[in-house]
Amino acid sequence: VLIDESKKVVEEHYTRTKGQPLETVLQALSDILARIPAERIRSVSATGTAGKLVAELLGAEFVNEVIAQAKSTSYFHPEVKTVIEMGGEDSKLLLIETSKDNGGDYKIQDFSMNTLCAAGTGSFLDQQAERLRLSIDEFSELSLKSRKPPRIAGRCSVFAKSDMIHLQQGATPDYDIVAGLCYALARNFKSNIAKGKKMVTPVSFQGGVAANLGMRKAFFDVLELKEGEFTIPRHFASMGAIGAAFLALENPEKWKKFEGVERLRDYVSRPVATEKTLEPLSLSERHKKESQWEPLRSIPD
Repeated sequence: VLIDESKKVVEEHYTRTKGQPLETVLQALSDILARIPAERIRSVSATGTAGKLVAELLGAEFVNEVIAQAKSTSYFHPEVKTVIEMGGEDSKLLLIETSKDNGGDYKIQDFSMNTLCAAGTGSFLDQQAERLRLSIDEFSELSLKSRKPPRIAGRCSVFAKSDMIHLQQGATPDYDIVAGLCYALARNFKSNIAKGKKMVTPVSFQGGVAANLGMRKAFFDVLELKEGEFTIPRHFASMGAIGAAFLALENPEKWKKFEGVERLRDYVSRPVATEKTLEPLSLSERHKKESQWEPLRSIPD
């Protein structure tokens, strides 16, 4: 995101990294710099996946993503007490307390994240949508047609796949299956990530997965929320980036002159060194011959 001195979001870029976060950052920044001269940029902050490396290559300030999410939420929605953030790589729960003044002080009461398992993230939905030969947009729209979503295991992507195959064999409509997946993720979040924590309303749903209409409905139902207790921020997919920029803006002493993207471009374009691999554990032909045992001779009576 690109913000001005009044904290207005001037530009917002959201795209998939496809496993190449550095290349994606370079592409996005090159696009911005084609319109905005580098000397007009006061400072740069980075957060999230590969954020520390990106910050080092850009001469930027690295901001913890939990702090960044809480900062932007307290500014846009100071009434929010609970934040559900679900992206392609992880899911987070934040319990925050904000002062009454808009954009005032905030305090992170508690937070938790998912484990290394892919179940419970956006990549889980992408994977299952691909299995059903649906785009993620088709997945989102289709899920709203379901009236009785079937029960699908959400704690493990392997078990979810087994349940889906069983449902498909029983001629279960696609819209019921995709809705079942959404409810599985919502139940998984509530029982694992939010386990033992009191989710105080209002609740804000953020991250790229918040674009999925089926997930919005699933969280609303699973958390037993009422109208007015569930908020989707306007910039739901970029709240982390916005929070990181806000924190930089409010701390001029941490401003770092933007060094441009040359170091990042050089890093991305550098030749990949081919590592020398070790010999296979299996013995070479020569070694085999040298180490062969002599055949046993018969022992005379």
